[in-house]
Amino acid sequence: MERRPPRGHRMVPHTADVRIEAWAPDREGCVAEAVTALVDTFVDFTGAVSEATGEFHVPPGDDPDLLVGVLDEVIFRMETEGELPLSTEVRAADDGGLTVRWRTTGTDAVELVGAVPKAVSLHELRFGPDGDGWSGAVTLDV
Repeated sequence: MERRPPRGHRMVPHTADVRIEAWAPDREGCVAEAVTALVDTFVDFTGAVSEATGEFHVPPGDDPDLLVGVLDEVIFRMETEGELPLSTEVRAADDGGLTVRWRTTGTDAVELVGAVPKAVSLHELRFGPDGDGWSGAVTLDV
C-alpha cells in the first residue's frame, strides 16, 4: 500500500454530493488542508493572485464543530463577499477556539470547474487524531 504524505487532501467518491478527506500532523494543519480541499472541489486558481487578507475567530467547541465552523465560513464568505481563500493558516486560540488567517482572491478572478458547495453536512462527519496525526472527512452539499 502506498504511504500518504504527512499533509494533504483528496476528494473521495460519493453518491450525490462531494466528499473530501484531509490530514496533517496536527489539528490546525488538518483544518487548513480541509479548507484547501473544499475550494479545490470547484475552483481552478491558475493565474489567481491574492487581493486581500482576512482573519476570523471560531469560538471554542468540540473538534468536529471547529472544523465545520471554518468550512461554513468559507462558504459564507464566498456567497456574501465573493471571496475565496488562496492560502489558509490556522492557529489554536487562547480560549480553545481557532484563529484563521487567509490570503484571498475574488470569485471573479477564478474559474469554476465543479459544483459549488452550499453547506457542510454533519452526516458521516469525522475529525480527530489518528495514528499519523489528525484526519477528517466531510461531505459537502452541492
